[in-house]
Amino acid sequence: MIDRRKVVAQISGAIALSAAAVAGWFKRDALAQGEKTMAMTQQAMVDLFQKHVGAELAGDLETTMATMTDNPHLHNVPTPVGGVGREGVRAFYRDHLVGKFFPPDVKMVSVSRTVGTDQVVDELVISFTHTTVIDWMLPGIAPTGKFVEVAFAVIVGIKDGKISHEHIYWDQASVLVQIGLLNPKGLPVVGAESARKVLDPTLLARKI
Repeated sequence: MIDRRKVVAQISGAIALSAAAVAGWFKRDALAQGEKTMAMTQQAMVDLFQKHVGAELAGDLETTMATMTDNPHLHNVPTPVGGVGREGVRAFYRDHLVGKFFPPDVKMVSVSRTVGTDQVVDELVISFTHTTVIDWMLPGIAPTGKFVEVAFAVIVGIKDGKISHEHIYWDQASVLVQIGLLNPKGLPVVGAESARKVLDPTLLARKI
């Protein structure tokens, strides 16, 4: 004799398992779609920043500003110079940075990049020969002809598809040592060794 209660219970259990499986599939699919959308958004953020830096290097002020919001700010932490508001940032770029970013032999080596929902963080090592004035980095310092290697961290805020701000960090003591304006003897500072160890962590650490 068939126990109807057991049969009903088994059918109900099977339906519940099927429903859970379908729900799980939809959840996984939704997460996958969300991750795909996020990845596309992150790539767009990276593309925007690359366009911005490319315009700075090319001396294209209009394209540089076109990548930014209506109320951006720029802060070079060690100096500190930059601009606040669209006109302030534009004036800074026009007078001190765009087309005057780095000397002609500049090289940029990417170390790492972290991309969030509204921010890009780039870690890189930049090298150049100090043959031109670099107002934003070394204000008031005439070209020394010295070769410089320095680690940078650039924090780029993104809002409504445009760059809202840049906070730029670098080891200014290392730069001053390399161009001959700071004697490292007896001080907890170094020259190019700092940037080189960022590129090659296997290099020996400083003994203390």
